[in-house]
Amino acid sequence: MARRLVRDPIYQQLNQALRDMIRNKEFAVGDQFPTERQICEQFGVSRATANKALSNLVAEGVLEFRKGVGTFVRGGILDYDLRTLVSFTEKASAAEKAPSTLVLLLEALLAKDAATDVAKKLRLQPDEVVYYIERLRLIDDVPVILEHRYVVVKFCPDLSEADVAGSLFAAWTEKYKLDVTGADQTIRAVPIRGKEAKLLRVRSGAAGLLVTATGYLSGGVPLWWERTLYRGDAYEFQNRLGPIQTARPAAGTLLDIESQEEERA
Repeated sequence: MARRLVRDPIYQQLNQALRDMIRNKEFAVGDQFPTERQICEQFGVSRATANKALSNLVAEGVLEFRKGVGTFVRGGILDYDLRTLVSFTEKASAAEKAPSTLVLLLEALLAKDAATDVAKKLRLQPDEVVYYIERLRLIDDVPVILEHRYVVVKFCPDLSEADVAGSLFAAWTEKYKLDVTGADQTIRAVPIRGKEAKLLRVRSGAAGLLVTATGYLSGGVPLWWERTLYRGDAYEFQNRLGPIQTARPAAGTLLDIESQEEERA
Protein backbone atom coordinates (compact mmCIF):
# COMPACT_ATOMS: atom_id res chain seq x y z
CA MET A 1 0.00 0.00 0.00
CA ALA A 2 1.36 3.41 -0.99
CA ARG A 3 2.47 5.82 1.74
CA ARG A 4 0.64 8.89 0.48
CA LEU A 5 2.18 12.36 0.69
CA VAL A 6 -0.51 14.91 1.40
CA ARG A 7 1.31 18.17 2.03
CA ASP A 8 2.83 20.55 -0.49
CA PRO A 9 5.36 20.79 -1.94
CA ILE A 10 5.39 17.07 -2.76
CA TYR A 11 9.04 17.02 -3.83
CA GLN A 12 10.30 18.41 -0.52
CA GLN A 13 8.00 16.08 1.40
CA LEU A 14 9.35 13.10 -0.54
CA ASN A 15 12.94 14.22 -0.05
CA GLN A 16 12.44 14.30 3.73
CA ALA A 17 10.61 10.98 3.75
CA LEU A 18 13.50 9.27 1.94
CA ARG A 19 15.99 10.88 4.30
CA ASP A 20 13.98 9.64 7.29
CA MET A 21 14.13 6.09 5.92
CA ILE A 22 17.91 6.28 6.21
CA ARG A 23 17.91 8.02 9.61
CA ASN A 24 15.51 5.42 10.98
CA LYS A 25 17.88 2.69 9.71
CA GLU A 26 15.37 1.12 7.35
CA PHE A 27 18.42 1.05 5.07
CA ALA A 28 21.93 0.71 6.49
CA VAL A 29 25.17 2.03 5.02
CA GLY A 30 25.98 0.02 1.91
CA ASP A 31 22.41 -1.16 1.34
CA GLN A 32 20.83 -0.72 -2.08
CA PHE A 33 18.17 2.01 -1.96
CA PRO A 34 14.75 1.71 -3.61
CA THR A 35 14.53 2.42 -7.33
CA GLU A 36 12.50 5.23 -8.91
CA ARG A 37 9.72 2.75 -9.70
CA GLN A 38 9.65 1.40 -6.15
CA ILE A 39 9.51 4.94 -4.75
CA CYS A 40 6.65 5.79 -7.12
CA GLU A 41 4.69 2.78 -5.90
CA GLN A 42 5.46 3.33 -2.22
CA PHE A 43 4.68 7.05 -2.09
CA GLY A 44 2.26 7.51 -4.98
CA VAL A 45 4.39 10.10 -6.80
CA SER A 46 5.41 10.57 -10.42
CA ARG A 47 8.61 9.14 -11.91
CA ALA A 48 9.95 12.69 -12.37
CA THR A 49 9.39 13.53 -8.70
CA ALA A 50 11.09 10.31 -7.58
CA ASN A 51 14.04 10.99 -9.88
CA LYS A 52 14.42 14.55 -8.59
CA ALA A 53 14.43 13.43 -4.94
CA LEU A 54 16.96 10.66 -5.57
CA SER A 55 19.20 12.98 -7.57
CA ASN A 56 19.10 15.52 -4.75
CA LEU A 57 20.19 12.95 -2.15
CA VAL A 58 23.00 11.78 -4.43
CA ALA A 59 24.16 15.39 -4.87
CA GLU A 60 24.14 15.86 -1.09
CA GLY A 61 26.27 12.73 -0.63
CA VAL A 62 23.60 10.81 1.28
CA LEU A 63 23.25 8.28 -1.55
CA GLU A 64 25.74 7.02 -4.11
CA PHE A 65 24.82 6.12 -7.70
CA ARG A 66 26.68 3.18 -9.24
CA LYS A 67 26.24 3.00 -13.00
CA GLY A 68 24.54 -0.18 -14.12
CA VAL A 69 23.98 -1.35 -10.55
CA GLY A 70 21.73 1.10 -8.67
CA THR A 71 21.70 3.61 -5.84
CA PHE A 72 23.26 2.80 -2.46
CA VAL A 73 23.34 4.40 1.01
CA ARG A 74 26.59 6.17 1.68
CA GLY A 75 28.36 6.33 5.02
CA GLY A 76 30.05 9.25 6.71
CA ILE A 77 27.24 11.83 6.66
CA LEU A 78 26.94 13.64 9.99
CA ASP A 79 24.52 16.30 11.18
CA TYR A 80 25.87 19.64 12.33
CA ASP A 81 23.29 21.26 14.60
CA LEU A 82 23.50 25.04 14.25
CA ARG A 83 21.59 25.64 17.49
CA THR A 84 23.92 23.99 20.00
CA LEU A 85 27.59 23.31 20.66
CA VAL A 86 28.15 19.56 20.43
CA SER A 87 31.44 17.71 20.79
CA PHE A 88 32.64 16.12 17.54
CA THR A 89 33.63 13.02 19.54
CA GLU A 90 30.18 12.70 21.13
CA LYS A 91 28.38 13.39 17.85
CA ALA A 92 30.33 10.72 15.98
CA SER A 93 29.90 8.18 18.76
CA ALA A 94 26.15 8.84 18.87
CA ALA A 95 26.04 8.09 15.14
CA GLU A 96 27.78 4.76 15.87
CA LYS A 97 30.93 5.83 14.06
CA ALA A 98 34.54 5.74 15.24
CA PRO A 99 35.98 9.24 15.77
CA SER A 100 39.68 9.97 15.83
CA THR A 101 41.91 13.02 15.75
CA LEU A 102 45.29 13.64 14.18
CA VAL A 103 47.06 16.57 15.88
CA LEU A 104 49.01 18.34 13.16
CA LEU A 105 50.30 21.19 15.31
CA LEU A 106 50.10 22.45 18.88
CA GLU A 107 52.15 25.48 19.81
CA ALA A 108 52.03 28.57 22.03
CA LEU A 109 52.68 31.99 20.53
CA LEU A 110 52.10 35.65 21.24
CA ALA A 111 48.82 37.11 20.09
CA LYS A 112 50.69 39.64 17.95
CA ASP A 113 52.27 36.75 16.01
CA ALA A 114 48.97 34.99 15.38
CA ALA A 115 46.87 35.31 12.24
CA THR A 116 45.41 38.69 11.32
CA ASP A 117 42.80 40.03 13.77
CA VAL A 118 43.08 37.06 16.17
CA ALA A 119 44.16 39.35 19.03
CA LYS A 120 41.22 41.63 18.29
CA LYS A 121 38.72 38.77 18.05
CA LEU A 122 39.94 37.30 21.36
CA ARG A 123 40.29 40.75 23.01
CA LEU A 124 43.94 40.18 23.89
CA GLN A 125 46.95 42.41 24.32
CA PRO A 126 49.75 41.79 21.78
CA ASP A 127 51.99 40.13 24.40
CA GLU A 128 49.34 37.72 25.72
CA VAL A 129 49.75 34.06 24.77
CA VAL A 130 47.50 31.83 22.68
CA TYR A 131 47.65 28.20 21.64
CA TYR A 132 47.58 27.55 17.92
CA ILE A 133 46.08 24.15 17.12
CA GLU A 134 45.74 22.33 13.82
CA ARG A 135 43.69 19.13 13.91
CA LEU A 136 42.40 16.68 11.34
CA ARG A 137 39.20 15.00 12.53
CA LEU A 138 38.36 11.58 11.12
CA ILE A 139 35.30 9.32 11.03
CA ASP A 140 36.02 5.62 10.56
CA ASP A 141 39.53 6.68 9.44
CA VAL A 142 38.14 9.05 6.79
CA PRO A 143 39.16 12.73 7.25
CA VAL A 144 36.09 14.99 7.38
CA ILE A 145 37.20 18.17 9.21
CA LEU A 146 40.35 20.30 9.06
CA GLU A 147 40.51 22.65 12.03
CA HIS A 148 42.66 25.71 12.71
CA ARG A 149 42.01 27.07 16.20
CA TYR A 150 43.44 29.73 18.53
CA VAL A 151 42.76 29.30 22.26
CA VAL A 152 43.50 31.76 25.08
CA VAL A 153 46.21 30.12 27.21
CA LYS A 154 45.35 31.74 30.54
CA PHE A 155 42.02 29.88 30.70
CA CYS A 156 43.51 26.44 30.11
CA PRO A 157 47.23 26.43 31.00
CA ASP A 158 49.24 23.26 30.34
CA LEU A 159 46.85 22.09 27.66
CA SER A 160 48.44 18.86 26.47
CA GLU A 161 48.55 17.05 23.14
CA ALA A 162 46.45 14.33 24.75
CA ASP A 163 43.79 16.94 25.56
CA VAL A 164 43.90 18.21 21.99
CA ALA A 165 43.75 14.69 20.55
CA GLY A 166 40.47 14.14 22.40
CA SER A 167 37.50 16.41 22.97
CA LEU A 168 38.49 20.01 23.66
CA PHE A 169 35.00 20.64 24.99
CA ALA A 170 35.51 17.87 27.54
CA ALA A 171 38.92 19.25 28.54
CA TRP A 172 37.52 22.75 29.00
CA THR A 173 34.46 21.73 30.98
CA GLU A 174 35.87 18.78 32.97
CA LYS A 175 39.58 19.46 33.42
CA TYR A 176 39.50 23.24 33.61
CA LYS A 177 35.90 23.66 34.86
CA LEU A 178 35.16 26.37 32.30
CA ASP A 179 31.63 27.54 31.62
CA VAL A 180 31.44 27.50 27.82
CA THR A 181 28.27 29.34 26.86
CA GLY A 182 28.23 29.44 23.06
CA ALA A 183 29.82 30.71 19.87
CA ASP A 184 29.20 33.17 17.06
CA GLN A 185 29.58 31.41 13.71
CA THR A 186 29.77 32.32 10.06
CA ILE A 187 29.31 29.58 7.46
CA ARG A 188 29.94 29.78 3.74
CA ALA A 189 30.51 27.43 0.83
CA VAL A 190 34.07 27.23 -0.50
CA PRO A 191 36.10 25.02 -2.86
CA ILE A 192 38.73 22.89 -1.12
CA ARG A 193 42.14 23.25 -2.75
CA GLY A 194 45.85 22.66 -2.33
CA LYS A 195 47.20 21.24 0.92
CA GLU A 196 43.73 21.25 2.48
CA ALA A 197 42.36 19.06 -0.32
CA LYS A 198 45.22 16.60 0.17
CA LEU A 199 44.68 16.41 3.92
CA LEU A 200 40.92 15.88 3.49
CA ARG A 201 41.53 13.41 0.64
CA VAL A 202 39.29 15.15 -1.86
CA ARG A 203 39.94 16.37 -5.38
CA SER A 204 41.02 19.98 -5.75
CA GLY A 205 37.95 22.19 -6.08
CA ALA A 206 35.64 19.81 -4.19
CA ALA A 207 32.81 21.43 -2.26
CA GLY A 208 33.48 22.41 1.34
CA LEU A 209 31.87 24.38 4.15
CA LEU A 210 34.02 26.93 5.94
CA VAL A 211 33.04 27.77 9.51
CA THR A 212 34.68 30.71 11.28
CA ALA A 213 33.66 31.10 14.89
CA THR A 214 34.46 32.79 18.18
CA GLY A 215 33.59 30.77 21.28
CA TYR A 216 32.73 32.36 24.61
CA LEU A 217 32.80 31.75 28.33
CA SER A 218 30.14 33.12 30.68
CA GLY A 219 30.07 36.89 30.65
CA GLY A 220 30.85 36.98 26.93
CA VAL A 221 34.59 36.42 27.41
CA PRO A 222 36.23 34.95 24.27
CA LEU A 223 37.93 31.57 24.71
CA TRP A 224 38.74 30.52 21.14
CA TRP A 225 38.63 31.56 17.51
CA GLU A 226 38.56 28.97 14.76
CA ARG A 227 38.67 28.53 11.01
CA THR A 228 37.31 25.05 10.34
CA LEU A 229 36.82 23.38 6.97
CA TYR A 230 34.22 20.63 6.55
CA ARG A 231 34.04 18.21 3.64
CA GLY A 232 30.85 18.97 1.76
CA ASP A 233 30.13 15.29 1.15
CA ALA A 234 30.46 14.35 4.82
CA TYR A 235 28.28 16.90 6.62
CA GLU A 236 24.84 18.42 6.45
CA PHE A 237 24.02 21.51 8.49
CA GLN A 238 20.69 21.63 10.29
CA ASN A 239 18.71 24.40 11.90
CA ARG A 240 15.16 25.03 13.04
CA LEU A 241 13.48 28.31 12.22
CA GLY A 242 11.04 29.94 14.60
CA PRO A 243 7.61 31.40 13.80
CA ILE A 244 7.08 33.94 11.02
CA GLN A 245 8.07 37.41 12.15
CA THR A 246 7.90 40.92 10.74
CA ALA A 247 10.54 41.39 8.08
CA ARG A 248 13.79 43.00 9.20
CA PRO A 249 17.13 43.74 7.51
CA ALA A 250 19.15 40.62 6.66
CA ALA A 251 21.74 39.58 9.24
CA GLY A 252 24.22 38.29 6.66
CA THR A 253 27.22 39.95 5.06
CA LEU A 254 27.54 40.64 1.34
CA LEU A 255 30.84 39.14 0.20
CA ASP A 256 33.13 40.47 -2.51
CA ILE A 257 33.06 37.46 -4.83
CA GLU A 258 35.62 38.86 -7.27
CA SER A 259 38.14 39.42 -4.47
CA GLN A 260 37.62 35.87 -3.21
CA GLU A 261 38.22 34.45 -6.69
CA GLU A 262 41.44 36.45 -6.98
CA GLU A 263 42.64 35.15 -3.60
CA ARG A 264 41.98 31.53 -4.62
CA ALA A 265 43.61 31.93 -8.04
